[in-house]
Amino acid sequence: MLFALLVPDPGSRRATARNRLADAIAVALALAYGSLMLLLGDATRPGAFLPWQVDVAIGLACAAALLLRRRHPLGVTVALLPFGAVSIMATGAITMALFTAAVRFRPPLLLLLGAVNVVTGGIYFMLHARPAYEIWVDLLIRTVVTAAALGWGLFMQAYRRLTASLREQAARLRAEQELREDRARLTERARIAREMHDVLAHRMSLISLHAGALEVRERVSADELSVAAGAIRTSAHEALEELRAVVGVPSGRPEPPQPGLADMAGLVASVRAAGMAVDYANAVPPDGPPVVLGRTAYRIVQEGLTNARKHGSRPAAAVRVAGSAGRGLRITITNPLSGTATAHAPTSGLGLVGIGERVALAGGQVRFGPERGEFRLEAELPWPT
Repeated sequence: MLFALLVPDPGSRRATARNRLADAIAVALALAYGSLMLLLGDATRPGAFLPWQVDVAIGLACAAALLLRRRHPLGVTVALLPFGAVSIMATGAITMALFTAAVRFRPPLLLLLGAVNVVTGGIYFMLHARPAYEIWVDLLIRTVVTAAALGWGLFMQAYRRLTASLREQAARLRAEQELREDRARLTERARIAREMHDVLAHRMSLISLHAGALEVRERVSADELSVAAGAIRTSAHEALEELRAVVGVPSGRPEPPQPGLADMAGLVASVRAAGMAVDYANAVPPDGPPVVLGRTAYRIVQEGLTNARKHGSRPAAAVRVAGSAGRGLRITITNPLSGTATAHAPTSGLGLVGIGERVALAGGQVRFGPERGEFRLEAELPWPT
């Protein structure tokens, strides 16, 4: 509660109640200090400049003026300072006004206000016929009280600035954390989208290839129809399984491992089973590259074969994978292009865009385009030692 009074939160819902409580405390402290000075000072002694009843009335009016100190701190302080020369009861309100000004303003202005308050103490001494104490006593007390009020106010000013800075820093950190979370979500969505594209594009192209073969052939035997239907069913089942692995599995079940370099031979075999001639050579041991690198290589070859099957002049492709730790991993995929197919080479396909993003995330380089009657895709991936 004390901390909330001294260092308020500007955005607090209880700010109004807090301000009213703080004003009430300020008025109470001003009246208490003024009453104490009234009893110890010269206001009730013979030769006082004003009757003590008038002194009390002035002190009460000055204390009531403190209710305006929040909106007009400097104006209230300047208006109350002259009363310090005629009323000892008003010194409490003046002290609280100086404290309020010290919370808001810079030291040079506060030094001037404090000096004026001390000077009014000397004037108050001279206006009394028979003061009870020497003038240096009045000046010393007024100086000590003024310095304490201004010093405490400056401390509170610095503390509030520090608190405000910490609040701003905390808000900035929260905003940065939310931004990082948003970026992580977007990155994960992009990863899922790329994985879904790779999985579905590859499997759906196999299904389309088998279905197209059935459509163009006039006579299909029962065995051929059974083989084609089985291939379509297998491709659809594998597409669903890989899609579940990409999107996620129900809680309580371990996530299946993602395909990697060791699964490359199975990928090529499935493409060959679909009727595509693939010349495949892999000079890298299956357990050689890291898991992430192997997964990236698998997806690149998968997408490259899908593009070759879609856009090549005939269902054929050559895949070369080579590399070692410290030298990098090189993937080369080529497929024949006829003159007609070259004009429609997939130089701007979404699949190639996905490959480019994967290679960029891995820190590698990719090149693709028609070259000498064939479409050539080359990807170089870093392989740390």
